[in-house]
Amino acid sequence: MLIIGERINGMFKAVRKAIETKDKKIIQDIAKNQVAAGARMLDVNVGPAAADDVAAMQWLVETVQEAVDVPLAIDSAKPPVIKAGLKVCKRKPLINSTTGEAEKLNLLVGLAKEYNAGLLGLTMDEKGIPNSIQARMEIGLRILACAMEAGLATDDIYLDPVFLPVKFGQAQIPIILQTIRELKTLSDPPPKTVCGLSNTSQGCLDRPMINRTILVMAIAWGLDSAIADPLDKDLMDAMISAELLLNKFIYCDSYLTAYRKAF
Repeated sequence: MLIIGERINGMFKAVRKAIETKDKKIIQDIAKNQVAAGARMLDVNVGPAAADDVAAMQWLVETVQEAVDVPLAIDSAKPPVIKAGLKVCKRKPLINSTTGEAEKLNLLVGLAKEYNAGLLGLTMDEKGIPNSIQARMEIGLRILACAMEAGLATDDIYLDPVFLPVKFGQAQIPIILQTIRELKTLSDPPPKTVCGLSNTSQGCLDRPMINRTILVMAIAWGLDSAIADPLDKDLMDAMISAELLLNKFIYCDSYLTAYRKAF
C-alpha cells in the first residue's frame, strides 16, 4: 500500500506561514516526520500561500528534496504550477491531478509524457462527480485510454473514484468502494487506484475513526494507494493489519514493527 503524505499543503496554517516566510525548517521537519512514519511519496501543494505560486512551488519542491529522498506528487489545480514543480523534481513524480475534462486531460497527459511522470486521474469531468459506478467507469476509461495512447504505462496511471464526505453523501460510499474494484478491470495489467482519504471524514466529529475504517474497507476492495496522514499511527496500524489479513505479507507476532522496518 502506497501512502502519500498529505501534510505539505498550503491549506494548513503552519505550512502556509512557512511558504510565505521561506522557512525551510518547518517544511523539512514535516517531510522527514511523514517519511519516518511510513509515507513513501509526499504530496506537495502550495495552496493559497503565495501570490507567485509558480515560484513558490519550485521553492517548496526543492526544499522538500533537500530533506528527503522520496518521489513527490505535484498537486495543484493550475497546470503552470504543476509544470513548475515537475521541472525541479529529482525522482519520478506524480501529477495530482487531472479529470476527464478533455482540455485538462490532454494538457496534463502531455506534461506527464514530457517529464516522465505518473498521472492521477479523478473520475469526474466538466459535469461534476457522477452518482453511479458506470459513469465513473466511463470517465476512468477515458483517462486511461488517453494516457495509454500517449505512451504512459498503466503502472504510472492512478485512478481516483473520488471519495465524498460521509456526512453529506453517505449513500455514495458503497458505490465508491465498488468503483475501486471495477476500475481495476479496465485494462490488463490494471491501472492503480488511489483516494484522498480525509475527504470522507470532512465535517465529522470523529475524523480519525472514519478515516481508518474507510481505509481498511477500501483496501479490501482493491485500493492501491491513499493520500493520507501517516502521522496517524492508528491509521497506519490499521492499514498494515488489513494488508496482513489479505495475505500480502507473512505473519509474525511483531508484524507491525517488521512492516515498518521493511520500508
